[in-house]
Amino acid sequence: MSIQKTIDRKKLDERVVRMPGYVQQFIDYKLPDLSPSTLLEYVRDYEQFFGWLIAEGLTSAAVIGDITLYDLEVLHMESIVAYRLHLTTRTEGTNSKVTVSRKMSSLRSLFHYLSQIAEDENFYPLLKRNIMAKVEIKRIHKPKDTAAKLKGKILEEEEITEFITYIAEGYREDIQNNKQALHAFELNRERDACIASLILNSGLRVSEIVNLNVNDLDLANKLLYVFRKGHNDETFKTPVYFREQSKDDLTHYLALRHTRYKTPKREKALFVTIPNGSKEGKRMTKRAIQAMIIKYAKRFGKPYLTVHKLRHSFATDYYLQNDIYKTKEQLGHASTETTEVYAHLTDKTMSEAIERRN
Repeated sequence: MSIQKTIDRKKLDERVVRMPGYVQQFIDYKLPDLSPSTLLEYVRDYEQFFGWLIAEGLTSAAVIGDITLYDLEVLHMESIVAYRLHLTTRTEGTNSKVTVSRKMSSLRSLFHYLSQIAEDENFYPLLKRNIMAKVEIKRIHKPKDTAAKLKGKILEEEEITEFITYIAEGYREDIQNNKQALHAFELNRERDACIASLILNSGLRVSEIVNLNVNDLDLANKLLYVFRKGHNDETFKTPVYFREQSKDDLTHYLALRHTRYKTPKREKALFVTIPNGSKEGKRMTKRAIQAMIIKYAKRFGKPYLTVHKLRHSFATDYYLQNDIYKTKEQLGHASTETTEVYAHLTDKTMSEAIERRN
């Protein structure tokens, strides 16, 4: 199990015990098929919904764990509409349409399980009436729409190499009058350039980068062994190829990983940092990598760039040389529907190419 999944499984176990027994039963049912990270999001969604039921007086329960199946059975459609409205209009932490859709889908999954799958000792459904079956949840992010939002906000062609080179060298000139920033840059520039290079030359997710260990790397064959998102077998690591440029960047970084970061032998993480107050290297966090990319992107003149947009940049570039099925496998997508984004993103490139003459 990956580092992040282990952390999320612990959080899941801590939170699910405060849920009603039928929610715990649902989570146990889903554990073989969904990652702890996904199920933790489910539990957070249920906490929010049950907390709203209590606040609105739609249950006599004083705490979430005491909310009964009957409380769910007698909900009216107007209550569900009111909850959806609460999610979209509350003044603090208003949710996007995508988030609202996900939260409603979480509820529908629970209600479906209780009414169609789970049963009592007499073989009757645990939930006799499923109000969520009446709720239509529209698909929010169609591939074409996602592609439209991404256009102009990813790196294209030579920009990919330019961004990596900027992290390794160019950033120095922009901060030369800031001694503290310059010191941090000189300490981390090879590592930071290597991380950006690996994403832009393999399409790995930030969570996959964080979870990488040194022994997951096969430099000779330009391979990494990765815990992929959504993979049911948590003991299996998927082989993922990377391009030649990353081989050079990884070789350069590995040569200084131990000495530069005072990394102890027990630390297996590929990418390490020395946290404030610490004397030795430890695994980088997802948040640290995200903040690092944003820092360089702003100075590079692409303030909208994020780690995930680097992944999109690789995928768009890769798709131009390969078909949708190879792109799907390289990115670790569950279905080609997700990969369709890159077909739409490359429409402009394709239309320009057909007009070119030899």
